[in-house]
Amino acid sequence: MDLELTPEQTMIRDTARDFATREVLPHARAIDREHRYPREIIAKLGGLGLMGVAVPQTWGGAGMDTVSYALALEEISRACASTGVIMSVNNSLVCGPLLAHGTDAQKNALLPDLASGRKLGCFALSEPESGSDAGALRTIAHPVDAAGGGWILNGTKNFVTNGPVADVVILLASTDPAAGAKGISAFVIDARNPGLKFGPPDDKMGIRGAPSSQLFLTDAVVPADAILGTPGSGYKIALAALDGGRIGIAAQALGIARAAFEEATRYSLERKTFGQAIAQHQAISFKLADMCTEIDAARLMLWRAAVKKDQGGRYTTEAAMAKLLASEVANRAAKEAVQVFGGYGYLTDFPVERHYRDAKITEIYEGTSEIQRLVIARGVLQA
Repeated sequence: MDLELTPEQTMIRDTARDFATREVLPHARAIDREHRYPREIIAKLGGLGLMGVAVPQTWGGAGMDTVSYALALEEISRACASTGVIMSVNNSLVCGPLLAHGTDAQKNALLPDLASGRKLGCFALSEPESGSDAGALRTIAHPVDAAGGGWILNGTKNFVTNGPVADVVILLASTDPAAGAKGISAFVIDARNPGLKFGPPDDKMGIRGAPSSQLFLTDAVVPADAILGTPGSGYKIALAALDGGRIGIAAQALGIARAAFEEATRYSLERKTFGQAIAQHQAISFKLADMCTEIDAARLMLWRAAVKKDQGGRYTTEAAMAKLLASEVANRAAKEAVQVFGGYGYLTDFPVERHYRDAKITEIYEGTSEIQRLVIARGVLQA
């Protein structure tokens, strides 16, 4: 794999880095403390094409590759993990499935607004009794017995990131319960549908600026053309979306890890004990060495998964590996950053406690670390 970035990739990384430093980082603490959805920032990200990095420019996106997406998302997440996951969901779990499986009418109607940041998407898969077991959905879609067809949906979804502020919902429901996973279909639904109701925002430990909630469907009627792909193909669509989503979460985790490492490095050079900067103490310098090494390893694994995706081949195992490693590196880096800061690291006056809280979710959503290990093991044993 060529580890040299192209001029285009370097440009999007530098653009995202500059934007994150100027426009995102100064607001990150307030976004977290106030549980504030960063609406203005998301609109500006859309203006840069970063809400639809892989969406062709004709539909308002940046028309770039997955490596560019990973680079940009790392930079945004380094400044604010909440903003990063909002961007990740819209790119990986909404624009991605629409690009891969949408009809021309669906793409023309939705992608320009989603990629430009004028609208926001969410992905509704998990349920109260169906999280890691994505094939055990209880949300049901019954066909409408009338001219023109359509579907009536009933059920409950959990942990819908972007849900309370979303305009578009990609939702998985069973259209043939007897068929199990092969009876699951994907739907594209207007969030203003009167049969949809989002619950109150979840009160979370971290990523507090990225609102999530339950979604309740009560006799929600959608037209026949709301199906994404074909009836019964929803499970495969969801798994493919999650493969791409794991690249996004790996990039988010990498950004969190880098932020923690940079803060710890800066502080260790300023803080003095026993007559010298604490960076000069082996106990601290070894922590920094381990953090730097693990972050670089996670980045290389992320880039490999992104390249594999861009090449058009199967990348399920590589994405799971990248997500597993990057999320665990983020948690270790954030934990050690708090330790480097000592008592100050436990105070909300300093950003490392926020990184510590934000990092944990990367081991859970879009497939827990345990699920990633199952995916990786399956790939190894079937090789």
